Amino acid sequence: MQFQQTFNPNIIQEIEKNYIKNNIPDIAIGDSIRMGLLIQEGNKERIQYAEGVVIAKHNAHLNTTITIRKIMQGIGVERVYLIHSPRIQNIQITRRSKVRRAKLYYLRDRSGKATRLKQRFT
Repeated sequence: MQFQQTFNPNIIQEIEKNYIKNNIPDIAIGDSIRMGLLIQEGNKERIQYAEGVVIAKHNAHLNTTITIRKIMQGIGVERVYLIHSPRIQNIQITRRSKVRRAKLYYLRDRSGKATRLKQRFT
């Protein structure tokens, strides 16, 4: 007996299609964004907003991530977020910046006014 195995190479995309969000704005490197995160405290849920500059983006369909950098109490904080996560309620772009690099890791070494980026008007 010979078994014939059929494999659909697009099966992963078909499964991921159910979980991909369509209401996400076009996020670019250098954008200042404000995203609402669903936080669970005990048995209650609330939305907490996180703001910062997008310094990196990793495109991988459902696993697309962005790295947000902000300054809290004089200390630089970076956090990686899954864009299509059900914990992210909304994303707003507050400011677009003109950048010439794909990753803005050089902002880690700068502080104060040196971290400013030129605004891009669209």
